[in-house]
Amino acid sequence: MLIDELKKAQIEALKEKNTLKRSILQIVTGKAKLAEIEKRTKNESLTDDDVLLVINKVIKELDEEIVAFKNANRLEKVEELTLQKQILEAYLPAKLTEEEIREIINSLEDKSMPNIMKHFKQNYLGKCDMKLVNKLANECK
Repeated sequence: MLIDELKKAQIEALKEKNTLKRSILQIVTGKAKLAEIEKRTKNESLTDDDVLLVINKVIKELDEEIVAFKNANRLEKVEELTLQKQILEAYLPAKLTEEEIREIINSLEDKSMPNIMKHFKQNYLGKCDMKLVNKLANECK
């Protein structure tokens, strides 16, 4: 499972004294643990898709922080956050291209917006940018 990979990488970063990598992996594993606890209350177990959602959420938070630090002209912090983002992106599956997303949308029988979004959330979560899916779905109408 992906969470196990993250924990192993966190231990390796600790052994290598790589505080940058260890800290971002610690944040992700902590948030994944919270998601696992929340799932357990519903008698469900944590899946790789759940962990991918956590990673994507942390990457989004890092993007927001990068913008804020750029505006504050704190370039050393921007560089640090960019490296952390790259570390996390290595754990994400390859993203679908615009062409692939268009093909999937065109192959669907029901091309209504709710159906398209539901299809992508169920089958391609973490493998595509949902904003791009929304944009392309509007173009395909």
